[in-house]
Amino acid sequence: MKVAIIPARGGSKRIPRKNIRLFHGKPIIAYSIEAALASACFDKVIVSTDDEAIAEIARQYGAEVPFIRPQHIADDHATTLDVIQHAIDWCEQQSWNLSYVCCLYATAPFIQLSDLQMGLARVQQPGVEYVFSATSFPFPIQRAIKLSNSGEVSMFFPEFEQRRSQDLEEAYHDAGQFYWGRAEAFKQQLAIFAPHSRVVMLPRIQVQDIDTHEDWECAEALYAVLKGRP
Repeated sequence: MKVAIIPARGGSKRIPRKNIRLFHGKPIIAYSIEAALASACFDKVIVSTDDEAIAEIARQYGAEVPFIRPQHIADDHATTLDVIQHAIDWCEQQSWNLSYVCCLYATAPFIQLSDLQMGLARVQQPGVEYVFSATSFPFPIQRAIKLSNSGEVSMFFPEFEQRRSQDLEEAYHDAGQFYWGRAEAFKQQLAIFAPHSRVVMLPRIQVQDIDTHEDWECAEALYAVLKGRP
């Protein structure tokens, strides 16, 4: 059995009510729910929330909300793995035979069905425990600088100061859209960023963190550009 779990707590601080805030005309969580349902990857699409308003909207868009998340994993200190572990435990108490689980973030309006499907295909390969979305950094991380409290400049890696950008190894980061995993890997809370993981590589134009109001504005502008492409 394959299950999508969408974490969506109600107490977001930096962007209040972020998970159900309107994004181009509909609650942002709706994009994740609709993508999960349309991908045909899942037997169940579940939203894990502590908030009745989020639960109601999730149901309106076709997700199941079979439980309300307990408060001890609904605060700022609860990790995503804690939430997934709780959801898996609940599913197993219902005698669901879970094989693969996909943690899908509620604020992922750029998610593509083909990326979810590719993630499922890759996590089923021998020796793979997780598959997650990733993208490349737009600038070599080896040339990163830092500022002291007084504004002084220094390099994180001074040994690369004279190296040409094109000679430096490319670096990648988590794109924050989805995390496919074997159910047992999530239960054991195996590390995700490890050799037993693989990635679905996304173009940078499809990636935008949404943690601040500025991020939200950038995401809406980027979404408008992508949808307006010929």
